[in-house]
Amino acid sequence: MTGACIAAPALAQDGVSGKSFVDNFDSLNKARWYISDGWNNGAHQNCTWSKEQAKVVDGVLELSFEKRQAGERDYVCGEIQTHKRFGYGTYEARLKSADGSGLNSAFFSFIGPTDKKPHDEIDFEVLGKNPAKVQVNQYISGKGGNEFLADVAGGANGGFNDYAFVWESDRLRYYVNGEMVHEVTDPAKLPVNAQKIFFSLWGTDTLSDWMGAFSYTAPTKMQVDRVAFTALGEKCQFAESVACLLN
Repeated sequence: MTGACIAAPALAQDGVSGKSFVDNFDSLNKARWYISDGWNNGAHQNCTWSKEQAKVVDGVLELSFEKRQAGERDYVCGEIQTHKRFGYGTYEARLKSADGSGLNSAFFSFIGPTDKKPHDEIDFEVLGKNPAKVQVNQYISGKGGNEFLADVAGGANGGFNDYAFVWESDRLRYYVNGEMVHEVTDPAKLPVNAQKIFFSLWGTDTLSDWMGAFSYTAPTKMQVDRVAFTALGEKCQFAESVACLLN
């Protein structure tokens, strides 16, 4: 047998509906993306999701945070999520985080009770209090506590950086700008349920120990230049892809 592609899992994951794709955000494809609008995720979140805060400008997705009363909050923020669910494979995003203590610029996969599944999640989160780092984490049936901080040279808000995770049944690897920064092999710390892909920018008044004291001075934005998913065993889809290194 020739080649060095990662083998596809022996058994297909339950609930997977999405296939490999690359989105360069030439537009905001409503067939792929659902835009969160009109609610918040709980008392910890100080902004209301608004469809007005998710726009494509010159081939870049912009999720913005600004002071504007909506719903129960005095601020509005942006989030998009895929309609479909994805399984084992390489997840990648090229993004620039927002400025501001108390803000969270996130690229992650998630599934939960709203979709009648346990809470499984895989995270990249840039916390505005320290954009020199990116936090990675996993939740398995609602249990987190697997945080790890990785360096981002030049700062996550200083320019576009590439973030990727490679999710397999027996391990999970995180990459920043093509370099592996963290690996998880403990079965108890590996999500198993197919998940949707999310990007979000939100703020908090209450989680200051984690995200920093909220300090709003002006509107800010998280920018995403590209996102891709490559299923295990399939060819990489663009030259800079982490999947090319693995294949």
